[in-house]
Amino acid sequence: MHLHDTAARAVREFTPITPGEASVYLCGATVQAPPHIGHLRSAVVFDVLIRWLEASGYRVTFVRNVTDVEDKILRTAQAEGVPPWIVAERNQRAFTWAYDALGCRPPDVEPRATGHIPEMIVLIRRLIEGRHAYPGGGDVYFDVRSYPEYGALSGQRLEAMRPAEDADDVAAKHDPRDFTLWKGAKPGEPFWETPWGPGRPGWHLECSAMATKYLGPTFDIHGGGMDLIFPHHENEIAQSRAAGDGFARYWLHNGLLGLAGEKMSKSLGNSLLVTDVLRRVRPPELRYYLVQAHYRSLLEYSEDALEEAAAAYQRIERFVVRASEVLMGAAADDGAPGLPVSFRSAMDEDLGVPAALAAVHATVRDGNQALAASDKAGVRASLIQARAMLDVLGLDPLAPQ
Repeated sequence: MHLHDTAARAVREFTPITPGEASVYLCGATVQAPPHIGHLRSAVVFDVLIRWLEASGYRVTFVRNVTDVEDKILRTAQAEGVPPWIVAERNQRAFTWAYDALGCRPPDVEPRATGHIPEMIVLIRRLIEGRHAYPGGGDVYFDVRSYPEYGALSGQRLEAMRPAEDADDVAAKHDPRDFTLWKGAKPGEPFWETPWGPGRPGWHLECSAMATKYLGPTFDIHGGGMDLIFPHHENEIAQSRAAGDGFARYWLHNGLLGLAGEKMSKSLGNSLLVTDVLRRVRPPELRYYLVQAHYRSLLEYSEDALEEAAAAYQRIERFVVRASEVLMGAAADDGAPGLPVSFRSAMDEDLGVPAALAAVHATVRDGNQALAASDKAGVRASLIQARAMLDVLGLDPLAPQ
């Protein structure tokens, strides 16, 4: 299996730390609002990765976090006049519903940032003791100049970087590019007591603490959208490795979902909520649309593209349902053909889902020809292969979901 590692800027052979096992951490949602389909692209992409790792024989440990305390959540809560935890809880339920609707398997653990403050405090202390962080004005900052590799993931030079826009009092920073690990308490905001005063965690700190708690100081794969490469993942690497952790060995990033060439986000006012889209197409049809392009490519949204994806899924569905009815349960997987070589080769080459879907459609065409010829053996072989491939992609029409 080969995967594109953002840090190496190349496709690398996947060699896990422990043979036969794979540890995966995915940056999950910051739950300040309900999910749009851009959020779900990342969820579906990494669901396919988990499914393919398992189909390839790996025992996977999958962690996907929830950021439930962050500036955006606090601003939303203030605007609505409600406590921040109400905003976070409501939107986390909306995300969970959307993940389930699109057939994304639940992670092995889904840690919340607010449940891991002690681990974050320990990490800050390690960084301060190692002279990689310093308190100032009630906050705690990471000293980017103390970590010589800062900028390596995103390919930036420190002198060309913009200042970190994550603090009210930049005068307390040694360097304007230093980022905030801990934010001092402000009136009306949630806070926790620490040796450096009351406050709350910075966004970047949260993932480093949660990833290493559940996957250990060094783990296999860290994933997220390309918009997280800088500053979020760059900062995660810096604070984790400066503290002495090996952290992630492979970095996978999915391309974003666009509309008229722009990144889809709430700030642009062009987001498409999952609940809205699912009034026009069924969940597996939306999943097909989100999974059909290569995961690292930009996926441009249009109503026509969504309708074409729905039609393509329906062609697959018609064959699977009809073949199952013809065989009347006689397609048990006893000595049945496995996954086609073309499908395996495509998935092993950096999750080549477009080529894998081509293998699915070729099998469906063969199956339809077998149906037309009343060739039950051919129908059975095609059905078993098609469903095996569709299971990997989370698109099997007969799956319980």
